[in-house]
Amino acid sequence: MSDTVANNMQKAQESLKEVEKVTAVVLAEPKNELVTLAAADKPTSAAINKRLAELDMSETNSIISFGSSAQAELQVVSQSMLQGVRNKDVGPAGDSLRQIVTTIRGFNVSELDVRRKRSWWERILGRMAPAAQFAARFETVQGQIDKVTDNLLQHEHVLLKDIESLDILYDKTLAFYDELGLYISAGEAKLGDLDAKTIPAKEAEVAAASEDKGIMMAQELRDMRAGRDDLERRVHDLKLTRQVTMQSLPSIRLVQENDKSLVTKINSTLINTVPLWETQLAQAVTIQRSAEAAVAMRDANDLTDELLTANAENLRSANKMIRTEMERGVFDVEAIKKANADLIGTIEDSLQIADEGKRKRAEAETELKNMEAELKSTLSAAKASGTASAHNIASSAGA
Repeated sequence: MSDTVANNMQKAQESLKEVEKVTAVVLAEPKNELVTLAAADKPTSAAINKRLAELDMSETNSIISFGSSAQAELQVVSQSMLQGVRNKDVGPAGDSLRQIVTTIRGFNVSELDVRRKRSWWERILGRMAPAAQFAARFETVQGQIDKVTDNLLQHEHVLLKDIESLDILYDKTLAFYDELGLYISAGEAKLGDLDAKTIPAKEAEVAAASEDKGIMMAQELRDMRAGRDDLERRVHDLKLTRQVTMQSLPSIRLVQENDKSLVTKINSTLINTVPLWETQLAQAVTIQRSAEAAVAMRDANDLTDELLTANAENLRSANKMIRTEMERGVFDVEAIKKANADLIGTIEDSLQIADEGKRKRAEAETELKNMEAELKSTLSAAKASGTASAHNIASSAGA
Protein backbone atom coordinates (compact mmCIF):
# COMPACT_ATOMS: atom_id res chain seq x y z
CA MET A 1 0.00 0.00 0.00
CA SER A 2 1.36 3.41 -0.97
CA ASP A 3 2.02 6.08 1.67
CA THR A 4 -0.49 8.39 -0.02
CA VAL A 5 -3.33 5.90 0.17
CA ALA A 6 -2.43 4.97 3.77
CA ASN A 7 -2.56 8.65 4.73
CA ASN A 8 -5.87 9.09 2.91
CA MET A 9 -7.29 6.06 4.68
CA GLN A 10 -6.34 7.56 8.04
CA LYS A 11 -8.09 10.81 7.08
CA ALA A 12 -11.14 8.85 5.95
CA GLN A 13 -11.35 7.08 9.30
CA GLU A 14 -11.09 10.39 11.11
CA SER A 15 -13.86 11.90 8.97
CA LEU A 16 -16.05 8.87 9.65
CA LYS A 17 -16.97 10.34 13.04
CA GLU A 18 -18.10 13.53 11.36
CA VAL A 19 -20.16 11.47 8.92
CA GLU A 20 -21.86 9.66 11.80
CA LYS A 21 -22.52 12.99 13.49
CA VAL A 22 -24.28 14.59 10.52
CA THR A 23 -26.14 11.37 9.74
CA ALA A 24 -27.56 11.20 13.27
CA VAL A 25 -29.26 14.60 12.97
CA VAL A 26 -33.05 14.27 13.05
CA LEU A 27 -34.90 17.07 11.27
CA ALA A 28 -38.24 18.36 12.55
CA GLU A 29 -41.41 17.79 10.58
CA PRO A 30 -43.57 20.71 9.39
CA LYS A 31 -47.05 21.29 10.84
CA ASN A 32 -49.75 21.26 8.22
CA GLU A 33 -52.63 22.82 10.20
CA LEU A 34 -53.12 26.54 10.62
CA VAL A 35 -53.98 27.88 14.10
CA THR A 36 -56.59 30.60 14.16
CA LEU A 37 -56.29 33.58 16.50
CA ALA A 38 -59.32 32.47 18.48
CA ALA A 39 -58.00 28.90 18.99
CA ALA A 40 -54.33 29.82 19.58
CA ASP A 41 -52.62 29.50 22.92
CA LYS A 42 -51.23 32.56 24.65
CA PRO A 43 -47.70 32.56 23.05
CA THR A 44 -49.10 31.86 19.59
CA SER A 45 -51.83 34.45 20.06
CA ALA A 46 -49.22 37.04 21.01
CA ALA A 47 -47.17 36.15 17.91
CA ILE A 48 -50.22 36.49 15.63
CA ASN A 49 -51.15 39.86 17.18
CA LYS A 50 -47.59 41.04 16.64
CA ARG A 51 -47.86 40.25 12.90
CA LEU A 52 -51.33 41.76 12.85
CA ALA A 53 -49.91 45.03 14.19
CA GLU A 54 -47.70 45.29 11.07
CA LEU A 55 -50.79 45.65 8.91
CA ASP A 56 -52.12 49.15 8.14
CA MET A 57 -55.18 49.00 5.92
CA SER A 58 -54.79 52.64 4.98
CA GLU A 59 -51.37 51.94 3.38
CA THR A 60 -51.31 49.93 0.18
CA ASN A 61 -47.60 49.07 0.60
CA SER A 62 -48.34 47.66 4.03
CA ILE A 63 -50.83 45.25 2.50
CA ILE A 64 -48.63 44.28 -0.47
CA SER A 65 -45.53 43.69 1.66
CA PHE A 66 -47.43 41.89 4.42
CA GLY A 67 -45.36 38.80 5.41
CA SER A 68 -42.36 39.58 3.16
CA SER A 69 -40.05 40.23 6.11
CA ALA A 70 -40.30 36.55 7.09
CA GLN A 71 -38.28 35.53 4.03
CA ALA A 72 -35.32 37.81 4.66
CA GLU A 73 -33.29 35.42 6.83
CA LEU A 74 -34.09 32.48 4.55
CA GLN A 75 -32.75 34.41 1.55
CA VAL A 76 -29.51 35.13 3.41
CA VAL A 77 -28.94 31.40 4.03
CA SER A 78 -29.86 30.45 0.45
CA GLN A 79 -27.59 33.06 -1.08
CA SER A 80 -24.75 31.93 1.18
CA MET A 81 -25.14 28.36 -0.05
CA LEU A 82 -25.29 29.47 -3.69
CA GLN A 83 -22.13 31.53 -3.17
CA GLY A 84 -20.45 28.44 -1.73
CA VAL A 85 -21.45 26.44 -4.80
CA ARG A 86 -19.99 29.08 -7.11
CA ASN A 87 -16.75 29.14 -5.12
CA LYS A 88 -16.17 25.39 -5.40
CA ASP A 89 -13.28 24.56 -7.68
CA VAL A 90 -13.59 20.79 -7.55
CA GLY A 91 -15.71 18.52 -9.71
CA PRO A 92 -18.55 16.32 -8.49
CA ALA A 93 -17.59 13.46 -6.22
CA GLY A 94 -19.46 11.05 -8.46
CA ASP A 95 -17.04 11.81 -11.30
CA SER A 96 -14.09 10.83 -9.11
CA LEU A 97 -15.77 7.58 -8.13
CA ARG A 98 -16.43 6.79 -11.79
CA GLN A 99 -12.84 7.78 -12.63
CA ILE A 100 -11.31 5.41 -10.10
CA VAL A 101 -13.56 2.56 -11.26
CA THR A 102 -12.63 3.28 -14.88
CA THR A 103 -8.95 3.31 -13.93
CA ILE A 104 -9.14 -0.10 -12.31
CA ARG A 105 -11.23 -1.56 -15.13
CA GLY A 106 -8.69 -0.25 -17.62
CA PHE A 107 -6.05 -2.31 -15.86
CA ASN A 108 -6.96 -5.62 -17.52
CA VAL A 109 -4.87 -8.39 -15.94
CA SER A 110 -5.82 -10.84 -18.69
CA GLU A 111 -3.85 -8.72 -21.14
CA LEU A 112 -0.70 -9.34 -19.10
CA ASP A 113 -0.57 -13.07 -19.87
CA VAL A 114 2.95 -13.76 -21.12
CA ARG A 115 1.61 -16.58 -23.27
CA ARG A 116 -0.78 -14.27 -25.08
CA LYS A 117 0.37 -13.37 -28.57
CA ARG A 118 0.09 -9.86 -29.87
CA SER A 119 -2.91 -9.24 -32.07
CA TRP A 120 -2.62 -8.30 -35.72
CA TRP A 121 -3.50 -4.72 -34.85
CA GLU A 122 -0.87 -4.57 -32.09
CA ARG A 123 1.77 -5.81 -34.52
CA ILE A 124 0.72 -3.21 -37.10
CA LEU A 125 1.04 -0.45 -34.48
CA GLY A 126 4.37 -1.81 -33.28
CA ARG A 127 3.22 -2.25 -29.70
CA MET A 128 5.35 -4.10 -27.21
CA ALA A 129 4.40 -7.47 -25.81
CA PRO A 130 2.09 -7.37 -22.74
CA ALA A 131 4.87 -8.34 -20.35
CA ALA A 132 7.01 -5.42 -21.53
CA GLN A 133 4.18 -2.97 -20.83
CA PHE A 134 3.29 -4.34 -17.39
CA ALA A 135 5.57 -2.23 -15.17
CA ALA A 136 4.62 1.06 -16.85
CA ARG A 137 0.91 0.25 -16.71
CA PHE A 138 1.08 -0.62 -13.01
CA GLU A 139 2.91 2.59 -12.12
CA THR A 140 0.33 4.62 -14.05
CA VAL A 141 -2.61 2.95 -12.33
CA GLN A 142 -1.01 3.32 -8.90
CA GLY A 143 -0.48 7.05 -9.45
CA GLN A 144 -4.07 7.49 -10.63
CA ILE A 145 -5.42 5.71 -7.56
CA ASP A 146 -3.38 7.95 -5.27
CA LYS A 147 -4.60 11.07 -7.07
CA VAL A 148 -8.27 10.06 -7.14
CA THR A 149 -8.31 9.04 -3.46
CA ASP A 150 -6.95 12.45 -2.54
CA ASN A 151 -9.66 14.09 -4.64
CA LEU A 152 -12.30 11.94 -2.96
CA LEU A 153 -11.23 13.21 0.45
CA GLN A 154 -11.65 16.78 -0.76
CA HIS A 155 -15.10 15.96 -2.13
CA GLU A 156 -16.03 14.35 1.17
CA HIS A 157 -15.04 17.48 3.07
CA VAL A 158 -17.13 19.64 0.72
CA LEU A 159 -20.12 17.29 0.99
CA LEU A 160 -19.98 17.36 4.80
CA LYS A 161 -20.11 21.16 4.67
CA ASP A 162 -23.04 20.97 2.27
CA ILE A 163 -24.93 18.63 4.61
CA GLU A 164 -24.44 20.98 7.54
CA SER A 165 -25.51 23.94 5.39
CA LEU A 166 -28.59 22.02 4.28
CA ASP A 167 -29.44 21.41 7.95
CA ILE A 168 -29.37 25.17 8.52
CA LEU A 169 -31.37 25.78 5.34
CA TYR A 170 -33.94 23.18 6.43
CA ASP A 171 -34.32 24.80 9.85
CA LYS A 172 -34.65 28.26 8.31
CA THR A 173 -37.12 27.01 5.72
CA LEU A 174 -39.17 25.32 8.44
CA ALA A 175 -39.10 28.54 10.48
CA PHE A 176 -40.22 30.46 7.38
CA TYR A 177 -43.00 27.91 6.92
CA ASP A 178 -44.19 28.46 10.51
CA GLU A 179 -43.81 32.21 10.15
CA LEU A 180 -46.01 32.16 7.05
CA GLY A 181 -48.62 30.33 9.11
CA LEU A 182 -48.60 33.14 11.66
CA TYR A 183 -48.98 35.80 8.95
CA ILE A 184 -51.79 33.83 7.29
CA SER A 185 -53.59 33.52 10.65
CA ALA A 186 -53.11 37.25 11.25
CA GLY A 187 -54.39 38.07 7.75
CA GLU A 188 -57.43 35.84 8.09
CA ALA A 189 -58.16 37.36 11.52
CA LYS A 190 -57.98 40.82 9.95
CA LEU A 191 -60.24 39.75 7.09
CA GLY A 192 -62.74 38.34 9.57
CA ASP A 193 -62.68 41.57 11.55
CA LEU A 194 -63.17 43.64 8.39
CA ASP A 195 -66.06 41.50 7.18
CA ALA A 196 -67.76 41.25 10.57
CA LYS A 197 -67.17 44.67 12.10
CA THR A 198 -65.20 47.34 10.25
CA ILE A 199 -66.89 47.28 6.84
CA PRO A 200 -70.48 46.89 8.18
CA ALA A 201 -69.84 49.77 10.63
CA LYS A 202 -68.54 51.90 7.75
CA GLU A 203 -71.58 51.01 5.63
CA ALA A 204 -73.83 52.14 8.49
CA GLU A 205 -71.96 55.45 8.77
CA VAL A 206 -72.33 56.05 5.03
CA ALA A 207 -76.03 55.33 5.20
CA ALA A 208 -76.52 57.70 8.14
CA ALA A 209 -74.28 60.50 6.83
CA SER A 210 -75.58 63.66 5.27
CA GLU A 211 -75.39 64.09 1.53
CA ASP A 212 -72.33 66.37 1.58
CA LYS A 213 -70.36 64.01 3.85
CA GLY A 214 -71.82 60.83 2.32
CA ILE A 215 -69.75 61.16 -0.88
CA MET A 216 -66.43 61.25 0.99
CA MET A 217 -67.44 58.46 3.34
CA ALA A 218 -68.60 56.32 0.40
CA GLN A 219 -65.13 56.70 -1.19
CA GLU A 220 -63.56 55.66 2.09
CA LEU A 221 -65.84 52.60 2.09
CA ARG A 222 -64.77 51.73 -1.46
CA ASP A 223 -61.09 52.12 -0.47
CA MET A 224 -61.69 49.94 2.56
CA ARG A 225 -63.29 47.25 0.44
CA ALA A 226 -60.44 47.49 -2.13
CA GLY A 227 -57.91 47.16 0.66
CA ARG A 228 -59.81 44.19 1.99
CA ASP A 229 -59.70 42.51 -1.43
CA ASP A 230 -55.94 43.26 -1.69
CA LEU A 231 -55.40 41.70 1.70
CA GLU A 232 -57.40 38.64 0.68
CA ARG A 233 -55.24 38.22 -2.41
CA ARG A 234 -52.08 38.69 -0.33
CA VAL A 235 -53.22 36.06 2.18
CA HIS A 236 -53.93 33.71 -0.72
CA ASP A 237 -50.41 34.31 -2.08
CA LEU A 238 -48.98 33.59 1.36
CA LYS A 239 -50.89 30.30 1.43
CA LEU A 240 -49.44 29.36 -1.95
CA THR A 241 -45.97 30.32 -0.76
CA ARG A 242 -46.47 28.23 2.36
CA GLN A 243 -47.46 25.22 0.26
CA VAL A 244 -44.41 25.61 -2.01
CA THR A 245 -42.23 26.01 1.08
CA MET A 246 -43.62 22.78 2.51
CA GLN A 247 -42.76 21.00 -0.77
CA SER A 248 -39.19 22.30 -0.64
CA LEU A 249 -38.58 20.69 2.77
CA PRO A 250 -38.55 17.07 1.50
CA SER A 251 -36.46 18.22 -1.46
CA ILE A 252 -33.82 19.57 0.93
CA ARG A 253 -33.94 16.34 2.90
CA LEU A 254 -33.60 14.26 -0.30
CA VAL A 255 -30.49 16.20 -1.32
CA GLN A 256 -29.09 15.65 2.17
CA GLU A 257 -29.74 11.93 1.99
CA ASN A 258 -28.02 11.72 -1.39
CA ASP A 259 -25.01 13.62 -0.04
CA LYS A 260 -24.91 11.38 3.03
CA SER A 261 -25.04 8.27 0.85
CA LEU A 262 -22.25 9.61 -1.31
CA VAL A 263 -20.10 10.45 1.72
CA THR A 264 -20.68 6.93 3.06
CA LYS A 265 -19.75 5.50 -0.33
CA ILE A 266 -16.56 7.56 -0.41
CA ASN A 267 -15.60 6.33 3.07
CA SER A 268 -16.30 2.75 2.10
CA THR A 269 -14.23 3.16 -1.06
CA LEU A 270 -11.26 4.68 0.78
CA ILE A 271 -11.32 2.31 3.76
CA ASN A 272 -12.31 -0.95 2.09
CA THR A 273 -12.22 -0.87 -1.69
CA VAL A 274 -8.98 1.01 -2.43
CA PRO A 275 -6.81 -1.21 -0.15
CA LEU A 276 -8.43 -4.27 -1.74
CA TRP A 277 -7.62 -2.93 -5.21
CA GLU A 278 -4.03 -2.29 -4.20
CA THR A 279 -3.76 -5.80 -2.77
CA GLN A 280 -5.07 -7.27 -6.00
CA LEU A 281 -2.66 -5.16 -8.05
CA ALA A 282 0.24 -6.26 -5.83
CA GLN A 283 -0.81 -9.87 -6.36
CA ALA A 284 -0.97 -9.25 -10.08
CA VAL A 285 2.62 -7.94 -9.98
CA THR A 286 3.83 -10.99 -8.04
CA ILE A 287 1.95 -13.42 -10.25
CA GLN A 288 3.31 -11.71 -13.36
CA ARG A 289 6.89 -11.91 -12.10
CA SER A 290 6.44 -15.58 -11.16
CA ALA A 291 4.97 -16.28 -14.58
CA GLU A 292 7.90 -14.56 -16.27
CA ALA A 293 10.37 -16.62 -14.19
CA ALA A 294 8.49 -19.83 -15.03
CA VAL A 295 8.49 -18.97 -18.72
CA ALA A 296 12.24 -18.24 -18.63
CA MET A 297 12.89 -21.59 -16.89
CA ARG A 298 10.68 -23.41 -19.36
CA ASP A 299 12.50 -21.79 -22.29
CA ALA A 300 15.87 -22.81 -20.82
CA ASN A 301 14.72 -26.42 -20.36
CA ASP A 302 13.25 -26.50 -23.84
CA LEU A 303 16.53 -25.16 -25.27
CA THR A 304 18.51 -27.87 -23.46
CA ASP A 305 16.21 -30.59 -24.80
CA GLU A 306 16.44 -29.15 -28.29
CA LEU A 307 20.25 -29.09 -28.15
CA LEU A 308 20.44 -32.70 -26.92
CA THR A 309 18.04 -33.90 -29.60
CA ALA A 310 19.74 -31.90 -32.36
CA ASN A 311 23.24 -33.11 -31.36
CA ALA A 312 22.09 -36.75 -31.32
CA GLU A 313 20.49 -36.39 -34.75
CA ASN A 314 23.57 -34.63 -36.16
CA LEU A 315 25.87 -37.34 -34.77
CA ARG A 316 23.80 -40.11 -36.34
CA SER A 317 23.67 -38.37 -39.71
CA ALA A 318 27.41 -37.58 -39.75
CA ASN A 319 28.34 -41.12 -38.67
CA LYS A 320 26.20 -42.63 -41.40
CA MET A 321 27.77 -40.41 -44.03
CA ILE A 322 31.32 -41.10 -42.88
CA ARG A 323 30.86 -44.88 -42.64
CA THR A 324 29.25 -44.98 -46.07
CA GLU A 325 32.15 -43.14 -47.66
CA MET A 326 34.67 -45.35 -45.87
CA GLU A 327 33.12 -48.53 -47.31
CA ARG A 328 33.06 -47.29 -50.88
CA GLY A 329 35.81 -48.25 -53.38
CA VAL A 330 37.90 -45.85 -55.45
CA PHE A 331 35.46 -46.38 -58.31
CA ASP A 332 31.95 -47.63 -58.09
CA VAL A 333 31.29 -50.83 -60.08
CA GLU A 334 28.05 -49.44 -61.34
CA ALA A 335 29.80 -46.32 -62.56
CA ILE A 336 32.44 -48.40 -64.42
CA LYS A 337 29.76 -50.66 -65.85
CA LYS A 338 27.77 -47.70 -67.10
CA ALA A 339 30.88 -46.04 -68.53
CA ASN A 340 31.81 -49.30 -70.36
CA ALA A 341 28.29 -49.66 -71.74
CA ASP A 342 28.35 -46.06 -72.91
CA LEU A 343 31.74 -46.61 -74.58
CA ILE A 344 30.57 -49.75 -76.40
CA GLY A 345 27.45 -47.94 -77.51
CA THR A 346 29.56 -45.06 -78.79
CA ILE A 347 31.77 -47.41 -80.86
CA GLU A 348 28.74 -49.24 -82.26
CA ASP A 349 27.11 -45.94 -83.15
CA SER A 350 30.29 -44.83 -84.93
CA LEU A 351 30.49 -48.04 -86.96
CA GLN A 352 26.80 -47.85 -87.83
CA ILE A 353 27.13 -44.23 -88.93
CA ALA A 354 30.23 -45.10 -91.07
CA ASP A 355 28.45 -48.01 -92.79
CA GLU A 356 25.43 -45.84 -93.47
CA GLY A 357 27.63 -43.15 -95.01
CA LYS A 358 29.42 -45.66 -97.22
CA ARG A 359 26.11 -47.07 -98.47
CA LYS A 360 24.72 -43.62 -99.24
CA ARG A 361 27.88 -42.66 -101.18
CA ALA A 362 27.60 -45.81 -103.34
CA GLU A 363 24.00 -45.06 -104.06
CA ALA A 364 24.84 -41.46 -104.98
CA GLU A 365 27.59 -42.58 -107.33
CA THR A 366 25.22 -44.93 -109.13
CA GLU A 367 22.65 -42.15 -109.45
CA LEU A 368 25.22 -39.76 -110.84
CA LYS A 369 26.23 -42.25 -113.53
CA ASN A 370 22.61 -42.83 -114.54
CA MET A 371 21.96 -39.09 -114.75
CA GLU A 372 25.05 -38.58 -116.87
CA ALA A 373 24.03 -41.33 -119.31
CA GLU A 374 20.53 -39.92 -119.62
CA LEU A 375 21.88 -36.46 -120.32
CA LYS A 376 24.25 -37.69 -123.03
CA SER A 377 21.48 -39.69 -124.68
CA THR A 378 19.26 -36.67 -124.79
CA LEU A 379 21.94 -34.41 -126.23
CA SER A 380 22.83 -36.95 -128.95
CA ALA A 381 19.19 -37.06 -129.95
CA ALA A 382 19.07 -33.31 -130.20
CA LYS A 383 22.17 -33.12 -132.41
CA ALA A 384 20.80 -35.69 -134.84
CA SER A 385 17.68 -33.55 -135.42
CA GLY A 386 19.70 -31.21 -137.70
CA THR A 387 18.43 -27.89 -136.46
CA ALA A 388 20.89 -25.10 -135.85
CA SER A 389 19.69 -24.40 -132.37
CA ALA A 390 19.83 -28.03 -131.31
CA HIS A 391 23.28 -28.33 -132.80
CA ASN A 392 24.48 -25.35 -130.75
CA ILE A 393 23.03 -26.80 -127.50
CA ALA A 394 24.71 -30.16 -128.08
CA SER A 395 28.03 -28.50 -128.94
CA SER A 396 27.91 -26.37 -125.78
CA ALA A 397 27.23 -29.51 -123.71
CA GLY A 398 30.25 -31.29 -125.29
CA ALA A 399 28.20 -33.91 -127.18
